[in-house]
Amino acid sequence: MVSHPDRSLFRRTMKGATIMKQDTIRPYRKKPAPYPTQTRNDERDVLRNLLNGDFDPKDHENGDELLFVRGGVQRNIFRKLRRGEYLVEQELDLHGHRVLQARETLVQFLRDARLHNRRCIRIIHGKGLRSPAKESVLKQKVYHWLKQRDEVLAFCTARSFDGGTGAIYVLLKRK
Repeated sequence: MVSHPDRSLFRRTMKGATIMKQDTIRPYRKKPAPYPTQTRNDERDVLRNLLNGDFDPKDHENGDELLFVRGGVQRNIFRKLRRGEYLVEQELDLHGHRVLQARETLVQFLRDARLHNRRCIRIIHGKGLRSPAKESVLKQKVYHWLKQRDEVLAFCTARSFDGGTGAIYVLLKRK
């Protein structure tokens, strides 16, 4: 309990103070305007990686690099996939396959990989060097087929020692 002298001291100190009719306090700062923080962070990380030497021209070949990341996949997981840091648990080589045969083989391969709870696989689609037009027909087909598959979280062009632009690493969902 508060003693009598303390109570009288309080009353003298508060003499002349007015009683507030509301008890909510408004912040003294205004809310900042929306700022694309994550976009800026991603752009900064890309520049930092390029400047830190993570980019090695020997790891990249002429040709288009395939990249796909489903929403919700963390950046560091995709970065590890691109660097080839995941153990490739199963591989499919589509060299010499016709388009329809390649699709059927790919679908069966993905089913088998999921059945055996594989996490990272490699698909070799080839570079198209032996095709009449000297371009990889299967490369773009595989790109579109994989994007349509729910079990595929991400994929990217393999490192040069794993096939370069003629192969991709694929990260699959866990069961």
